[in-house]
Amino acid sequence: MLQQDFIAFTYSAIKARRSRAFLTALGIGIGVAAVVLLTSIGAGVQQYVLHQFTQFGTNIISVQPGKSQTFGANPGQFASMRPLTIDDAMAFKRIPKVLNVVPMMQGNSDVEANGRVRRTTVFGVGPEFDEAYTFALAGGSFLPEDDPTAPRAVAVLGSKMRHEIFGDANPLGALIRIGGERFRIIGFMQSKGSMIGFDLDDTVYIPTARALSLFNRNGLLQVDVVYAPGVSAREVSDAVTRVLMARHGREDFTVVTQQEMLDTLGNILGVLTAAVGALGGISLLVGGVGIFTIMTIAVRERTAEIGLLRALGATQRSILKFFLGEAVLLSAIGGLGGLIVGIGIALLLSALVPALPVHIEPGYTLLAEAIAVLIGLISGVLPAVRAAGLQPVDALRTE
Repeated sequence: MLQQDFIAFTYSAIKARRSRAFLTALGIGIGVAAVVLLTSIGAGVQQYVLHQFTQFGTNIISVQPGKSQTFGANPGQFASMRPLTIDDAMAFKRIPKVLNVVPMMQGNSDVEANGRVRRTTVFGVGPEFDEAYTFALAGGSFLPEDDPTAPRAVAVLGSKMRHEIFGDANPLGALIRIGGERFRIIGFMQSKGSMIGFDLDDTVYIPTARALSLFNRNGLLQVDVVYAPGVSAREVSDAVTRVLMARHGREDFTVVTQQEMLDTLGNILGVLTAAVGALGGISLLVGGVGIFTIMTIAVRERTAEIGLLRALGATQRSILKFFLGEAVLLSAIGGLGGLIVGIGIALLLSALVPALPVHIEPGYTLLAEAIAVLIGLISGVLPAVRAAGLQPVDALRTE
C-alpha cells in the first residue's frame, strides 16, 4: 500500500468515529497541557530564584562561622570555636584580587523617629556594602570609612523605611532610635525591591560594630568577599581559608562560593521542576489507558472489516500498521492540542498574574509531545497485534 493511501485510510478510520476519537485525544491533550503548564511554572520559579541570587553578581564568596561538614573532634572543642570578627574581615582585604569585604550582622528592632515607631530589619554592614552589592543612594552618603571597631552612630535608611517614617520629607541629619540607641541619618537608598520575599527596602543600615553591640553579639553572621571578575573563585576561597586558618588555628568556618551555591540551588530546583512535570505526566498515563481501551474496542467492532482487508490481500504487517498508525495519530493530535492549550494558559497566567514567574521551557514541551506519541504507540501495540493475528475466514464470519 502506498504511503498516502495508508495515511488516508488511517485518517478516515478516525473521522468515522469522531466523538470517540475526540474523547481519546482529549485524555492525552489534558496530560500534555498539564505537563507544559506545571513545568512552565517550575522553570519560571527556578529562573526567578536564580535571578534573585545573581542580581548582586556571581563573584562573591561567603564566609560563615562553624564548619558545615561533619568531622571527628572532641565535643569540647565546639564550645571554644572562635566566632568571625571584624578583625578577621579586615584581614581579607589584604588578599590579592579582593575588591570589597563586607562584615555583616542582622537583627530586628524597633525604629523610632518623627513620632512614629516601626519594627524592621537592621543590617550591620561595612562601608563597602553599597559598592559590593550595587545598591544606589537616593540622597546623602553611605556609611563612612570609620574605625571598623569603633564607628560613629550613623544610619542609612532603605527607601520604604524612609517613606514610612518621614514621608516625602528629607530625613538627612535627623535622629532615630534603634533599640533605644540614637543614630543620625546620613543617607537613604533607592528602591532595590525584594529578594525571595525579603523586602530589601524596608531596612536600616548601621555600622557592623554598632550592630554587634545593639544585638549583644560577639561574632558576625557572615563575611562576604567580592573579588575581581575573571579571577578563579577557587583561588580566592583557598586564600581566604589560609588567612582564617592562620588566625583561628583550625578550620572552624565554612567558605562557600556563589557559584557553588547557585549550582546546588539550580540542581535542587531542576529536580523539583522535573518532579512537578512528572505529576502532570500521570495524566498522560491515564490518556494512554484510554487509547488502549478505545483501540481494543475498535478491534472488536471492526473484526469483519479486518477480515475483508485480509481477504483482499492485506498482510498482517499492513493491519498492524493500520492500528498502530491510528493510535499514534490520535495521541499526536491530542498532544498537539495539549501543547497549544498549555502554552496558551501559561501565557495567560503570565499576563494576568505578573508576579507569578512563568517560563515556557521548549525542552519540556517537546518531551511532553514525544512522550504522548510514545504512549500512543505502546498503548496501540496489543490491540494492533490482536488485529493482525485474526484469520480472514474467522474474521468474516463475525459479520
